[in-house]
Amino acid sequence: MKLAVVSVVVILGVLVAWPVSAGRKDLPGAGGYGGDDDDDTKSLFPLDNLLSLNYYDRICPDFEKIVVTKVREWTKSDSSLGPALLRLIFHDCGVTGCDASVLLDYEGTERRSPASKTLRGFELIDDIKSEMEKSCPGKVSCADILTSASRAATVQLGGPYWPNVYGRRDSKHSYARDVEKVPSGRRDVTALLETFQSYGLNVLDLVVLSGAHTIGKASCGTIQSRLYNYNATSGSDPSIDTKYADYLQRRCRWASETVDLDAVTPAVFDNQYYINLQKHMGVLSTDQELVKDPRTAPLVKTFAEQSPQIFRQQFAVSMAKLVNVGVLTGEDRVGEIRKVCSKSNSRAY
Repeated sequence: MKLAVVSVVVILGVLVAWPVSAGRKDLPGAGGYGGDDDDDTKSLFPLDNLLSLNYYDRICPDFEKIVVTKVREWTKSDSSLGPALLRLIFHDCGVTGCDASVLLDYEGTERRSPASKTLRGFELIDDIKSEMEKSCPGKVSCADILTSASRAATVQLGGPYWPNVYGRRDSKHSYARDVEKVPSGRRDVTALLETFQSYGLNVLDLVVLSGAHTIGKASCGTIQSRLYNYNATSGSDPSIDTKYADYLQRRCRWASETVDLDAVTPAVFDNQYYINLQKHMGVLSTDQELVKDPRTAPLVKTFAEQSPQIFRQQFAVSMAKLVNVGVLTGEDRVGEIRKVCSKSNSRAY
């Protein structure tokens, strides 16, 4: 179940996105969840009645309030959890769809894959689920919790709000081998585009969602191949600015260290990421590849030169598409509403 694709032509002419404030009626305490029947944001979601903006209005009216409250509590004590939740939803949706399969925790699952070892935020999701089971037991899926929490974290970081539809079911299975589907930091643009197109997303979504790297950190272990003996040259990747490469080499002597994905404004959800790319300050090779490829370079340039609000609005559009990739709904017998997010109801432990 995927949202209609936004044409890349839009960004090259007049960047168009719905007003982010249009969906604010969905905020807890803002006059109901989903707003009035004539809310024009609903027309952006060509989905059947299995997913709905007001899915939890009657069966769990405090759903959104619980999520937002918990995210605020946890991120207040650990601000790094905000970017971690964004990364977690990307890794969930990018494998078999937005089905909370990344949350299942037993031998052989996505979560146990070596590629997932730096993922975080699981305890926060578990805490939200525990509170949901007290308030409305058996009603709220972990997939919906993760979807809502990723938005709440984005807003908490100063990023945009977007309307979420709900009614997802949770996957009963998870396989470590599927994690290979998630775009890695070493793929070229063609490989990234093929992956995104398999999700029903396009080149605009690729560039926009890569902009999530405006906040958060990267493990030095993921970039050391760019910094030391790059392609057996005994030097660093020549596509990195010389002074920045020197800084990264000093910062990343140990693989366990981390480095800000945005060296200039790491705590601000803005368009500095794109400005950095044009200055050859992309941390991941996939980031810097966006400037080299003729399919993505014009978009990077546009976001770098326009107001940060343009990026924020388009990020909301692309996120609303991403979180509806490959969802399971009430008519899918393979799905369930887990009692505990790390365990399938049907699996014997």
